[in-house]
Amino acid sequence: MRPLHPIDFIFLSLEKRQQPMHVGGLFLFQIPDNAPASFIQELVSDIRQSKSVPIPPFNNYLNGLFWDEDEHFDLDHHFRHIALPKPGRIRELLTYISQEHSALIDRAKPLWTCHIIEGIEGNRFAMYFKIHHAMVDGIAGMRLVEKSLSHDPNAKSIVPPWCVEGPRAKRLKAPKVSKVKGILATIKGQLESTPRVMYELSQTVLKDMGRNPDYVSSFQAPSSILNQRVSAARRFAAQSFEFSRLRHISKSLGVTINDIVLAICAGALREYLISQNALPKKPLIAMVPASVRSDDAEFSNRITMILANLGTHKDDPLERLKIVRRSVLNAKERFKRMNASQILNYSAFIYGAAGLNIASGLMPKRQAFNLVISNVPGPQEPLYWNGARLEALYPASIVLDGQALNITMTSYLDKLEVGLTACRNALPKMQNLLGHLEDEIQRFEKIVDGEQTPKLVAVS
Repeated sequence: MRPLHPIDFIFLSLEKRQQPMHVGGLFLFQIPDNAPASFIQELVSDIRQSKSVPIPPFNNYLNGLFWDEDEHFDLDHHFRHIALPKPGRIRELLTYISQEHSALIDRAKPLWTCHIIEGIEGNRFAMYFKIHHAMVDGIAGMRLVEKSLSHDPNAKSIVPPWCVEGPRAKRLKAPKVSKVKGILATIKGQLESTPRVMYELSQTVLKDMGRNPDYVSSFQAPSSILNQRVSAARRFAAQSFEFSRLRHISKSLGVTINDIVLAICAGALREYLISQNALPKKPLIAMVPASVRSDDAEFSNRITMILANLGTHKDDPLERLKIVRRSVLNAKERFKRMNASQILNYSAFIYGAAGLNIASGLMPKRQAFNLVISNVPGPQEPLYWNGARLEALYPASIVLDGQALNITMTSYLDKLEVGLTACRNALPKMQNLLGHLEDEIQRFEKIVDGEQTPKLVAVS
């Protein structure tokens, strides 16, 4: 038994019927050509008969204000096997994921479920894994699942994802002496970070706020249809885009891949809002999570946030890109002067009120940002599960009151995997954003492939 971490408690407290607080991942596999017709049934049977035991946090359940070990762990409650109705198109798959992502996880059990989904056209099957944000963050959860996969297409003995021991499980088993040392080290780091944090705060107030056009404050996000109260209904949409196209654009314009990704999202959002007659006169502001982790562990939340001006009030894609780039560079330059602890403390002070507003829901139409856009690198080598090749992996995230849309992206091999999660009632035809993303990529391709290509230079 261990007490709830304050962050765990916050995520649990935020949860309501219309606001599930779990994250998920959709993994799409290609069944081997020479596999028997019973391939899926055998895989499911192997998992059910596995002698591996669940490890923390997958065997932990809520017991008051503590995480306790579930001595009556019931795999059948967490592991489910279903088949899509014919014709088993991606449309039917995404409809199923949307429905499952809308459902709360039973708090009487460990807070996760795993679904094996067969009957997908093209001789494919999928795995959908969801886990409460109080247990693990989205990317960390996907990493845990990835650890259960293999780089060897001939490997047949695969440990179930909930039985793969990683740094988080080892940390939870650490002796009390080690934990005490860790707490003392954290306190020491907090004290040492104070002078630099106070200096950066003074620079922000005296030099940036109201004076620097590239500084994005937590008071300038406009009201938009993205910032409504949400219902329990979710819509999940996903698509893959070739990374080679984005590299070509970024190299031609002299900017980073992340700059291009944000600019493409900005253009797609602009087109979607125009189609809904809901484009604000002021530019949308995106919260872009930025990792400050110094290791590759798959536990805790070691992230800060950058507020990016998406320039959605501009019709010209290049003008939007310049605005996005300058606003992100402004934040990155500030963070370069601080270490991880200082960045987290600075962010807590600057964005604390914004976080409190999201948590309380007191002013759902007055948000520090309009949406979250997250882009995290993923595996660059092909992965397999009992010989089935992983074709794509799409992240599914959280929406909250006042934050009706979340765009989360990861990479796999040479593809950008985009997962859109939204409140179905607040944002009609949200899946059209995928088409707008493709349209915006094509706009940039036409620009860079033209005879006169304006070169963007680094902004200091």
